[in-house]
Amino acid sequence: MKKNILLVTFASLFFSSNVLAQDLSGTWQQIDDKTGSPKAIIEIHKSSNNTFIGKVVKITPRIGYTPRENCVNCPAPYTDQPILGLEIFKNLKFEGENLYAGGQILDPLSGKIYNLKGKQSTNGKRLLLRGYIGISAIGRTQTWIRQE
Repeated sequence: MKKNILLVTFASLFFSSNVLAQDLSGTWQQIDDKTGSPKAIIEIHKSSNNTFIGKVVKITPRIGYTPRENCVNCPAPYTDQPILGLEIFKNLKFEGENLYAGGQILDPLSGKIYNLKGKQSTNGKRLLLRGYIGISAIGRTQTWIRQE
């Protein structure tokens, strides 16, 4: 009897931690990979097709930086759209074992769209997102931190 209870407890802990790790939904602090400074607060939610979408909900003020209000040199449908409220990534799908791929991310400061993949930490508190063109070896990685 004790063996069964222990097995059920272990299984529920294992599966609940995996469920938490694969759900990106929530609020994340975007950290600039060049300066290490917070850039923005991004809200991630799961769409109806089970992919993840990220939207800018707050631009983080930084000393010596005046944030742009609109998407610069962005292709349609992003042309001249306000950055606040802008959907900056879409189509990111869970691939298994805390890995995500198949997304696209927009850099609203340059207007460029990149392929996107990511990896979430096992505790679900950090997200490494890599934007790239062509092969992922040529790209940039940002760390995003889950906001409680």
